Amino acid sequence: MNVFSMGELFQAHREAGKLYHEFLKVAALSVGLYVLPAGSVDPQQPHTEDEVYYVVSGRAEVMVGEDVQSVETGSLIYVPANVEHRFQTIVEDLTLIVFFAPAEYSLVGR
Repeated sequence: MNVFSMGELFQAHREAGKLYHEFLKVAALSVGLYVLPAGSVDPQQPHTEDEVYYVVSGRAEVMVGEDVQSVETGSLIYVPANVEHRFQTIVEDLTLIVFFAPAEYSLVGR
């Protein structure tokens, strides 16, 4: 069993110095902390795995395919594999928990 505290995850994220910090990876699932500052541009590209985002805090819009919706603390977003998506119009620092199934990059080259 693994138990993670948000305080420890934030510390590890800061130490890594990247927007995304993966903290769990097994064959069927990976999970990470993704933080986008207000006003920033989300650089991500479509992934080969399905994703679920949980908005821990912040406000923005999310574009998935051609759909755009506002999201805020408590929102859950599902993104199918290989669909273009990104967060935009980030008006408050956006903190997300990202779930990939199967694990991120496990399907690359298949």
